[in-house]
Amino acid sequence: MRTALLQSSGRPGSTVENLEVLDAAAGRAAAAGAALLVTPEMFLTGYAIGDDIGRLAEPADGAAAATIVGLARRHGLAIAYGYPERDGDTVYNSVQLISADGARPANYRKTHLFGCFERDHFTPGDQPVVQAELNGVTVGLMICYDVEFPENVRAHALAGTDLLLVPTAQMHPFQFVAETLVPVRAWESQMYVAYVNRVGPEGEFEFVGLSTLAGPDGIARSRAGREEELVLADVDPAFLAASREANPYLKDRRPGLYGSLV
Repeated sequence: MRTALLQSSGRPGSTVENLEVLDAAAGRAAAAGAALLVTPEMFLTGYAIGDDIGRLAEPADGAAAATIVGLARRHGLAIAYGYPERDGDTVYNSVQLISADGARPANYRKTHLFGCFERDHFTPGDQPVVQAELNGVTVGLMICYDVEFPENVRAHALAGTDLLLVPTAQMHPFQFVAETLVPVRAWESQMYVAYVNRVGPEGEFEFVGLSTLAGPDGIARSRAGREEELVLADVDPAFLAASREANPYLKDRRPGLYGSLV
């Protein structure tokens, strides 16, 4: 399954302009044969937009979602996009997956909030494993800081996730996460991990890009640089099955020894 990673900070503060950026990227991704397009964290509105987060937040079935349903159908590919989700008076940092036929099979709320900025504007989600089937691949959803907790990723592995999508707003000086940690997560939990970052200055932050799709062998199939970019890589279920057969990590676990961890 060819997967496109949209490394872009879009146009912070403008949902309309970001939908236009997404439309153009979906067209390019579809033309390149992609079945799935993944955006960074909070792509719909921008990340460092302060109190505008609450103003621009929308429900999972809101107007922006309806527009993206139309984009997915028109371009014939699935889209996973980051956005601020409003549920009554509560706002979550979320990612929603929309399939090529316009269904909304999965919506995930970030469980581990990073720093004062996020804790001031969002409520953490409480469902660690959210999945959907896409073209015969079990896709899992996670956001940025979540992937830095090995328990989170291992929970996905045990639940059968094949491809973990991680929309991200990863900033300087933590680029080692993209460069080193993400491929290790893919290796130790035997899955593909698509880590899709924002890039460039935004508010008080400097996002480092380096978006990557890492395979279960710990090797990056594709990696972006430090500019806006659309990169593509293939998720191969046959290679994943062979890797899981060869790598004994999941089979050799001894859960009875790990009770003290929880």
